Amino acid sequence: MSVIANFLAFQAGWFTTVLGAANGAPWLGPVAALAVAGLHLGTSRRAGVELRLIISAVLIGLVADSLLLATGWIAYPNGGWLPGLAPYWIVSLWALFATTLNVSMRWMSGRYLLAVLFGAIGGPLSYLAGARLGAMSFIDTTPALVALAIGWGLAMPFLMWLAARFEQASARRRPSFIKEGWRQVDNHG
Repeated sequence: MSVIANFLAFQAGWFTTVLGAANGAPWLGPVAALAVAGLHLGTSRRAGVELRLIISAVLIGLVADSLLLATGWIAYPNGGWLPGLAPYWIVSLWALFATTLNVSMRWMSGRYLLAVLFGAIGGPLSYLAGARLGAMSFIDTTPALVALAIGWGLAMPFLMWLAARFEQASARRRPSFIKEGWRQVDNHG
C-alpha cells in the first residue's frame, strides 16, 4: 500500500469511527477498523508482522484507554462493552493507527525522541478532535490532556520500537535465498 493510500485509509477509518461514536453508531468503529486492517494486511508483503503489530496496539490501547477512563477525567457516551473497559470503538482506533506504523509513519522509525514528541502532541490533539466532534467528553480537561501527553509520549516510541522488532524478527526467520535475493541462488546453480 502506498504512503498516501495508507494515510487516506487511516483518515477515513478515523472519521468513520469517531463520527459513528458521536452519532450513536459506535459499531462503525470496528467495521471501519476491520475494513482498513483487511486492506492493509491484504496489500502487505509481511502480513504476519503487521497482524502482530495490530494486535499488540489493540492490547496497549485497551489498557491505556481503560486506565484513562478509570481516572474519571474522560467520559464516553456509548460503545461500552464491559464495565471498566474502554469503549470498543476507541480501541478500534488503535488498530487503525497500527496500520500506519510501517507505512505512512515509517519516516519516524528509529527516531525515538521525535516519536515521543509526536505522540505527546498528536495523541492529545486527536482526543481533543474526538471531543469536539462529540464522540467523547473531558470531565477534567487539564489532567486528562497531561495523562494523554504522557501516555502517548510513551506509547508512540514503544510502538515504533515494536514495529522494528517484529520486522527484524521476521527478517531473521526468512530463508537465506529470500533475504539475499534470487541472484545468489542463480550464481550457485
